[in-house]
Amino acid sequence: MTLNMGPMDRLIRLLLAVLVAFLLLAGILKGTLAIVLGILALVFLVTSVIGFCPLYVPLKFSTRKNNQG
Repeated sequence: MTLNMGPMDRLIRLLLAVLVAFLLLAGILKGTLAIVLGILALVFLVTSVIGFCPLYVPLKFSTRKNNQG
């Protein structure tokens, strides 16, 4: 697994995940939207922690300056 996410990409995903978690815990998001955004936030959290986005692979895309790793 080659890392394909740069630090800014990872930070933005992490901040979005924290924002959605806050909105969920505060009760602002409810219903189906809460479930969908909660799952998306979890995906953003995991991908930002590991530095790899599976969606980038078939698109041959990377936000990492050094692709070796």
